[in-house]
Amino acid sequence: MPKTAKAVVKTKKAPFETSELRKGIKAFFQETMYDDPVTGAKVKVGSYKWGVYAFYDYDGEPIYVGQTKEKLSGRVGRHLTNQRTDAVAMSVLDPFEVADIEVWPLAEFEGVNSKSGERFKNAKAHLDALEHAIFSRLRDESHFQAILNEKDPPSPTVTVEEPKSVRGTIVSAKVRELRDHPDTRLARRALIVSKLAQVISEREVKIGLRRVLVTQAKRIRWLAEQRFESLGGEAKVEKGPENSDEVDE
Repeated sequence: MPKTAKAVVKTKKAPFETSELRKGIKAFFQETMYDDPVTGAKVKVGSYKWGVYAFYDYDGEPIYVGQTKEKLSGRVGRHLTNQRTDAVAMSVLDPFEVADIEVWPLAEFEGVNSKSGERFKNAKAHLDALEHAIFSRLRDESHFQAILNEKDPPSPTVTVEEPKSVRGTIVSAKVRELRDHPDTRLARRALIVSKLAQVISEREVKIGLRRVLVTQAKRIRWLAEQRFESLGGEAKVEKGPENSDEVDE
């Protein structure tokens, strides 16, 4: 084997896009500062434990909403870089599609944990209500009136107001150049739809996963139609016999 081939095989570096994604997530959570409403200080947004997060695709469409009480940076990082998370493993969420992240920290509950008694229950109720509010709003604002969550958030038991959010991109200019082309995105969406359909065909799944499949089908059709129309649509379709590659004998 050539020396250069051995070096490539033995490399410990992650693939370019994987490495860039990790850098983008790390930069967002470590370099983005949040005006803490409790202390008045500027705090790294990734340091908050309690909060809600949302992912957006390259069209700015909301595609997933979640919550965490362990740490925003850790939870989001696992979603987008760890194939073992349920949403990724089941092909509900494709990290390839995520261009932007938005987070809503619940600063008032920092330091609260499972040993905090009633305060923990109160914090969890606020977290559930905030996730429900953000999920509902983003779903209504979506072009498809749908988000790729397999489950709906818990029904709220308390009233909450959305705290100030922070939104930022996690893809570099080079990665955007590689991924942003509509034909590339169509091919990727088709792959994910195929994988999701296979999961559904091979397992006993909840109805929510079938809803995700319907939403993904709507998203790929919309993008395919946009691409078709942008290139001229029906007016540009060629005329002639379908089997034009046949050879006359």
